[in-house]
Amino acid sequence: MRVTLASWNVNSVRLRLPLIERLIGEANPDVLCLQETKVEDALFPRERFRALGFPHAVIRGQKGYHGVAILSRLPITEMGGREWAKREDRRHAIACLGGIEVHNFYVPAGGDVPDPATNPAFAHKLAFLQEMARWFKKAKGKRPAVLVGDLNVAPLETDVWSHRQLLKVVSHTPVEVALLKTVQESAAWVDAVRRFVPETERLYSWWSYRAHDWARSDRGRRLDHVWVTSSLEPNLRAGGVLKAARGWLRPSDHAPVLATFDLP
Repeated sequence: MRVTLASWNVNSVRLRLPLIERLIGEANPDVLCLQETKVEDALFPRERFRALGFPHAVIRGQKGYHGVAILSRLPITEMGGREWAKREDRRHAIACLGGIEVHNFYVPAGGDVPDPATNPAFAHKLAFLQEMARWFKKAKGKRPAVLVGDLNVAPLETDVWSHRQLLKVVSHTPVEVALLKTVQESAAWVDAVRRFVPETERLYSWWSYRAHDWARSDRGRRLDHVWVTSSLEPNLRAGGVLKAARGWLRPSDHAPVLATFDLP
């Protein structure tokens, strides 16, 4: 069975519902992984998603901030999530679909100053990534898995508009890139999108709202990712970023990331 998964930091699920409906119409995903839903569980628009063909859901939200959700056309046999780095801020959801474990993450942004000694938000981000690496190393090999989400790190030089100018900017600093690599190595994760878009090619999934003309300046960063365990790599069929969504009416500053694979 062929499955398409879409991961999107929507920056408010209720505000972006028309855009999510457009994504469903254009990309026809089987699984939707949303980040920064910004709504407590009781107010999440479940019925709207059921009407759109997504009757199965894992919702982990809170009022006004953060929050993640996994919506699926396929039955979810197990569900859950955990808190990371000693904070309860609803940044992780888990769903088991057809024998595959799906992890949806919203990693902390980390603030503006890349110094954990003076910036608690950056220290929290580093601790979050470190804990992810430890946790997945212990869980490695239990079953095929997919890890998606806004990981808030652009790891490659071609994942940012200027490697040199962003080396001291949060999201592309050497310490963050090294930690994300440790997370990736912890369970031998494969970058699904870079299987189809060569690492030599520039690729972004986020463009700042501050840009007067984001498309023309194209000063983006690839903060959003889809990874699969090595056992699923042969099953990958497509992957990419729907850049056009950044130009839709009242957009998120992130674009959806899509991956298509065959269930084992």
